[in-house]
Amino acid sequence: MQLMSNGVVATPSRLPGRLLHRIATLILMVFAVVVSVDPANCEENPNDGRVPNVILILVDDLGWSDLPCYGNNFHETPHIDRLARQGMRFQDFYAAPVCSPARASIQSGQYTARVGITNFIPGHWRPFAKLIEAPNGPFLPLACVTIAEALKQAGYTTGHFGKWHLGPHSHFPDKQGYDVSVVTGGRHFGSRVLGKPPKKLPPEVYLADFLTDRAVEFIEQNRDRPFFVHLAHYAVHIPLEAKAAEIRKYVEKPKPPGGVNNPVYAAMIAHVDQSVGRVMKTLEQLQLADNTVFIFTSDNGGLRRRYDGQGEVVTTNAPLRDEKGSLYEGGIRVPLVVRWPGVVAPDSVCREPVTCADFYPTLVEVAGGKPPAAQVLDGLSLVPLLKQAGGFQREAVYFHYPHYHHTRPAGAIRAGDWKLIEFFDDETLELYNLKDDLGEQNDLIGKLPQLARQLHGRLEAWRKSVGAKMPTENPKHDPQRAGQWWSRRTKKPLNLRKN
Repeated sequence: MQLMSNGVVATPSRLPGRLLHRIATLILMVFAVVVSVDPANCEENPNDGRVPNVILILVDDLGWSDLPCYGNNFHETPHIDRLARQGMRFQDFYAAPVCSPARASIQSGQYTARVGITNFIPGHWRPFAKLIEAPNGPFLPLACVTIAEALKQAGYTTGHFGKWHLGPHSHFPDKQGYDVSVVTGGRHFGSRVLGKPPKKLPPEVYLADFLTDRAVEFIEQNRDRPFFVHLAHYAVHIPLEAKAAEIRKYVEKPKPPGGVNNPVYAAMIAHVDQSVGRVMKTLEQLQLADNTVFIFTSDNGGLRRRYDGQGEVVTTNAPLRDEKGSLYEGGIRVPLVVRWPGVVAPDSVCREPVTCADFYPTLVEVAGGKPPAAQVLDGLSLVPLLKQAGGFQREAVYFHYPHYHHTRPAGAIRAGDWKLIEFFDDETLELYNLKDDLGEQNDLIGKLPQLARQLHGRLEAWRKSVGAKMPTENPKHDPQRAGQWWSRRTKKPLNLRKN
């Protein structure tokens, strides 16, 4: 009897047919068992039958034009660039003017005006300005069903690592659906782990490295179950702090003409890129990369300089106008890269205006979960865009920043290529066509008053629909002192403080 290479059994002709059939069947069964236990087929595939894992890396103050894959020619981010080549790069992704509103929007799936957190917590104070700022929520309400809670209901293990900035200990991530949470302070060397009591890290430990260590440990410990990682770096937020060797590299690197080429800032971006690379490598080593949705983005536009005009110039958002703390594009448009192997086409680009509120419904759909029945979601699922399948329909995106920071209290609407900004202190309107004027230099309000009125009406109707809180007239307004920044804690002017 001979087993042929094609799996067919050849037998001597003198054996009875029924016996031949039984022997052949037995041999085929044994052969099938041998093949199934072949070592080449024994590697466990953690992805089999599992919904995708989710990793969301949120960088602090990273501008739209800070990355090479968005046009920067001084900074070096090989890992983020590789992520972009393997996934989709969003050109028109909007976060918020400052950190807490963006984080609240991600966690709630709602516009910042609806969730009630429209400024960073607790915010600055200008007691003699023309307007009294709208009240700002002191924390993300515990009644809010967070994205972590929604994913837990879908069977995910959840972990938060880094900046939270959505309230005190009573409202930390462990109270908002995160199974594991490490909340840290904002210094990049010798930072604190915020617990009771807080723990100070050794002075030589770089915060981005520490947070990446914790995220990698979480991934390794939960490799056999679906997980959601929210890695929220403090980098590249000031104070500018980076490792000496990385700084030296950019000090010695030739500077391109024009722009802002700060070596310490470039080094901080490199540290973030190294974090991304370590997470990518961990996924690859654990054979999880092909079944993980990997999201990389920023909470607001790049910070050019401190809000009070002190300190060194950090970066530029050019060709976008202005910076963090404003509703011009430089304050709210940020990078977004999404990799989802087998679903998102490599090296693809999306130019649809989308917002950080869209992460919530997107990830719930990815997880096969259900949105909370009693919580309005302003975001839309990005899955049709990621699949390039059509069916994504949105008429406009809205912004509400009734606070003083790097500019005046304002609101805005973007509908298609058109963007209208309303400044609340003098009720002026500005109109821009972003397709033709990305830098918002050509105000068309005088040429297209009817379009401006239409967009303004839609903006006012939206504010009413979400219960947006508005600033009010300040009876203590003093034009001579209107620009003073005061500390809410000390009740003294911040302008007198030296940086």
